[in-house]
Amino acid sequence: MKLLSKSKIQKLIRTAKRVGLHAYAPYSGFKVGAAVLTSDGHTYGGCNVENVSYGATCCAERTALYKAVSEGKKKFLAIAVVANDKKRPIPCGICRQVLWELAGDLEVVLIRGSDYEVFPLSQIYPQPFQKQKSL
Repeated sequence: MKLLSKSKIQKLIRTAKRVGLHAYAPYSGFKVGAAVLTSDGHTYGGCNVENVSYGATCCAERTALYKAVSEGKKKFLAIAVVANDKKRPIPCGICRQVLWELAGDLEVVLIRGSDYEVFPLSQIYPQPFQKQKSL
């Protein structure tokens, strides 16, 4: 896996932090921002949007990825995730699966304060569901 340059990581972090400010999290208070980097160099940001019916909530990671897909993007290099919490934010299981299916083994930048760590998605989601061949 090709590692991102520090400047690309910093751009993703800035975008994730900026869009995270727009999170709608009146129930959990857990505001999350994410930014996805496409293979052609575009960056798309997204925040979490909660709903009183928790199943209708959309996480920041999916919001960012869906925005990119809705603009015709199909190849992704990385996603950065930041939250208003002291712990390192880890994408939920649903987000990991959606990331795997739409983006493959991209780099995941997890931001805590001014520090960050980079992981391949396969390290934090080692056994994803795979597309089934039709019978």
